[in-house]
Amino acid sequence: MVLAQIDDIFAQSLLGEYDDDAPWEAVRTLHGIGSREVFEHAAEWCKSPNPLKRARGADVLAQLGKTADHPNNNFPDGSFSVVSALVRGEKDPLPLDSAIHALGHIGNPLAVPLVIAHQLHPKAEVRFAVAFALGKFADVPLAIEALLALTQDADEDVRDWATFGVGVLGNCDSPEIRDALVNRLRDSDEDVREEAMVGLGKRKDQRVLSALLSVLEQPTTADRAVEAASEMLDMQNDGEGWKGGDYAAALRKRFSL
Repeated sequence: MVLAQIDDIFAQSLLGEYDDDAPWEAVRTLHGIGSREVFEHAAEWCKSPNPLKRARGADVLAQLGKTADHPNNNFPDGSFSVVSALVRGEKDPLPLDSAIHALGHIGNPLAVPLVIAHQLHPKAEVRFAVAFALGKFADVPLAIEALLALTQDADEDVRDWATFGVGVLGNCDSPEIRDALVNRLRDSDEDVREEAMVGLGKRKDQRVLSALLSVLEQPTTADRAVEAASEMLDMQNDGEGWKGGDYAAALRKRFSL
């Protein structure tokens, strides 16, 4: 693809609002091209005085060249170098948000302390990016510590992703992790409560049973409650044709409730 065409696609990524479909389609097109020219253009944008360009540069570098068949960044070291430099010096919430997300996607564990540095950021969207990125390193001790703190964040989306990260994405187990998940069973947000159930089910912690049974015995059963029940029951697959009440009955039998 000629440079002029790449320039046009980059220009399209600036159109409309940040979260609009059209600019993100342009970003995904650039991911698919994944060439050295795209890398260099995105890296240059990460140094732009325009905060939207810096954000889009990080968005492009985040998943450059990634596909279902090729899950790795085409330029992992270069992308990490550029984006980590952006995170270290960025003050504007929009490109900072993009860059932190990008560090999660790039997957270099050296990103963990750079991400944690922003866990107390005043903007909830930045703290959400921190929770997202740390979820990619959910078995790294420093990341676990930060995620545990973020499970108590004032913002429900941050709590949700932190609970998902440490409880579901992570495989580590400790009293601190289990207690943090138990605390989230009483969360005001339903999604947070359900992620906590899955995390506790994964760890076979019977303190989940009361809350889990209550959800399973409702007329409509959430998928995550089924996932948590399956974990507690050591079921490799969902019970064929089972409803919430079937899982509840199996749990009561297994744990003599």
